Amino acid sequence: MTSAEGKTTAGSSELNPRTTQYEFLGPPGALAICIGTPVVMYAMYFGCSEEYGGCSPPVDWAAVAGALTSWRWWRGLWDTQAASLYLAYYGFVVVSWYLLPGKFVQGLPMRNGQVKTYKVNAFASMLLLFGIVAGVLWRHGPQPFTIIYEKWVELLTASTLMSFALALGCYLASFRDGALLALGGNSGNFIYDFFIGRELNPSIGSLDLKSFNELRPGLMLWALVDIAMACTQAVRRGGHITDSMWLVVLFQCWYVADALYNESAVFTTMDITSDGFGFMLALAITIEPFLYSLQARYLVFNPIELGPVYTAMILAVNLLGYYIFRAANGEKNDFRNGRNPKNLQYLTTESGRKLLTSGWWGRSRHPNYMGDLLMALAWSLPTGFNTPLTYFYVIYFTILLVHRQQRDDEACRQKYGKDWEKYKSIVPWRILPYLY
Repeated sequence: MTSAEGKTTAGSSELNPRTTQYEFLGPPGALAICIGTPVVMYAMYFGCSEEYGGCSPPVDWAAVAGALTSWRWWRGLWDTQAASLYLAYYGFVVVSWYLLPGKFVQGLPMRNGQVKTYKVNAFASMLLLFGIVAGVLWRHGPQPFTIIYEKWVELLTASTLMSFALALGCYLASFRDGALLALGGNSGNFIYDFFIGRELNPSIGSLDLKSFNELRPGLMLWALVDIAMACTQAVRRGGHITDSMWLVVLFQCWYVADALYNESAVFTTMDITSDGFGFMLALAITIEPFLYSLQARYLVFNPIELGPVYTAMILAVNLLGYYIFRAANGEKNDFRNGRNPKNLQYLTTESGRKLLTSGWWGRSRHPNYMGDLLMALAWSLPTGFNTPLTYFYVIYFTILLVHRQQRDDEACRQKYGKDWEKYKSIVPWRILPYLY
C-alpha cells in the first residue's frame, strides 16, 4: 500500500473519513486495471477465436496496428442488435428480481448502525431463465442460441459499456447528502475512487446494486453463454455434443446454480461488507460470462472427445474441488450462525470474536479457495493441452484469490492485532496446505 494524497477536509463527516491508504498501487494501478482488463477480454477473443485463426494464432503486428488505427474496425465492435439483446437480458434479470417471490435476509450491521435487508430470489430467477431456454429449445431447437456465438464481441462491448455505466453512475450518486462511503474509496482521486467504489452500498429503492450485480447478471449470463456454446456445437455437428463440452457446461452451470442457491452467503463477504461498488466489482457482469466461458467457446470450433476414462478423471477433480469448497463454506456459515455441529476448535480473540482452528479451517486460512481452484482446473482440463489460453481462467483466478487472501489477511491483522499472529501460528497455511 502507498499513502493517498490529501487529508480529511474540515467539512468531512467522521462517518466518512478520507481514505489514507491506497491499494492496487494507487491511481496508476487503478487506471491500468480499468483499461487493461477490457483489453485483455478483447485480446482473449481475437487471440482465441475461429474467425481470427484459432487459439494462439500467429500475430501480424502490422495488421493489428492497421486495425487499431481504423475507425471501421472500432465501429465493428458495436452492434445495435447485440446491445438490444443485452439490455433485454439485463432488464429480465431486474424484473425477475422484482416480481418473483423471495425471502428477505438482513445483512451485517454497517458502521452507521443501519442494517440492510436483501431480497433473496436469485435461484428462482435462474430457474425462470432456464425454463425459458428449455421452452425455446423445445419449440425451435438449438439454432436461435447461435447468435451469442456469432455476435460474441458485440455482446462483449455492450456488457463492458454497462459495467462502465454502473460504476460511473454510482460514483456520481455517491456525492449526494447522506451517502455512506466505503472506507477504502474516499481518497478524493477520481480514477481511484471510480475503480474501488466510493459508496459502500448504492441502491435504487430497495434494490441494492452491489449485491445484485455481484451475482445475478454475470453469473446467469455465464450459464446462458455456456448453453449457447453447446447449442452452436450441436448445430454444427448434426445434434451431437462432445463429452468435453458436456463437462464444461455441467461444471460451470452447477457452479452458477450453487452460488445462486446460496445467495445469502454473499452478504457476509468482504465485497459486500467492506468494498464500495465501483468498476472493480461492476466489471464482474462482463468478466464472468465473456471471459470465464472461454473453454466452452473454444470447444465450439475445436471439438474434443475425451472418452470415458479421461471424463471420469476430470469429473473426479471437479467433485473433489466442489466437496472442499462446499464443506469449508458450510463449516464457516454454521459457525457464524452460532452452530458448531462438528465441535470444531476455535480461538477466542480479545474482541470476543472467534476464529476456527480445526476442520477445513484448521488446514488453511482459506480452504474454500483451494476448492475453487480445483474446480477451475477441472473446467480447463476438457480443452486438452493444445493451447495455454484455455487455462487462462485458472491462472487468472489463482492471482485473484491470492490477492484477495492478502487483502483479507491485512484486514484481519488490523482487526485482531496480536490475536491474528497467534492464529497464524496455529493455521500457518494460507490456501494450499504445505505449499502456500
